[in-house]
Amino acid sequence: MHTALAATATLLATAFAMLTLERYLARRRRHELMWTISLFMFALGSLGLWLGAAIGWSEWTFKMFYLFGAILNVPFLALGTVYLLVGRRRADAAAAGVTMLAAFAAGIVVASPVLAIIDPSVLPQGADVFGIGPRIAAGAGSGVAALVIIGGALWSAGRLMTGSRRSAIAGAPAIPAGRLAAANVLIALGTLVLSTGGLLNSVVNEMDAFAISLVVGIAVIFAGFLMTMAGPPAGRSDVPRLRGSLQPGPLAQPVSPDHDHRGDRVGDAAG
Repeated sequence: MHTALAATATLLATAFAMLTLERYLARRRRHELMWTISLFMFALGSLGLWLGAAIGWSEWTFKMFYLFGAILNVPFLALGTVYLLVGRRRADAAAAGVTMLAAFAAGIVVASPVLAIIDPSVLPQGADVFGIGPRIAAGAGSGVAALVIIGGALWSAGRLMTGSRRSAIAGAPAIPAGRLAAANVLIALGTLVLSTGGLLNSVVNEMDAFAISLVVGIAVIFAGFLMTMAGPPAGRSDVPRLRGSLQPGPLAQPVSPDHDHRGDRVGDAAG
């Protein structure tokens, strides 16, 4: 079962990444670029799990799964939230810092020796095969970044529900605030599911637990993203743009068709 689940997670994450890539190429929004990078990393992490389940675990299938599935993906997903919550300059500084730390973490994982014999039929534990460096990187990368995503999504949902966020144009929003708030909650819930795959170990075996958490988590985040979409990406000349259409993303809000997208100061919406 875990092979099929890992394959499903890989394909779902890839489809999601292609959708966010299309939106980024149309709008050049930095938060969509960060989501695209993160989702391709989710796909690579799921592919590592798929390969390990299908052909057996080895040093490099596990390092692939560990690096992209436990360390790098969530920080870049969190950068999408940062670009939506703060100004462009501060978000760019955060992105530069995360990129440097990601490169450092990748070097640690690639260079780290495997400290135990890996059973090809059993998903290895990081504590059993790695020293302290990769495990610290995994804890900091997934834990801190998950808090940023969950906190940012819930904060935005709360402001939407209380009416603190106003439309950028006159008139009613194209998507009700309650729907946008629900989308934010789904983003947070999906991230939480991805972070708690190990809790399923008491119900199913370890590979099934991680595979289930990947499929469910990415599907819930995908559902939240789809709830924020209204109409085609900007720049499409074949479909008329509707006044008051929404930017995609967990903190989406109505924008005027006259709004200058070149500034990409999405963080201004947080005020």
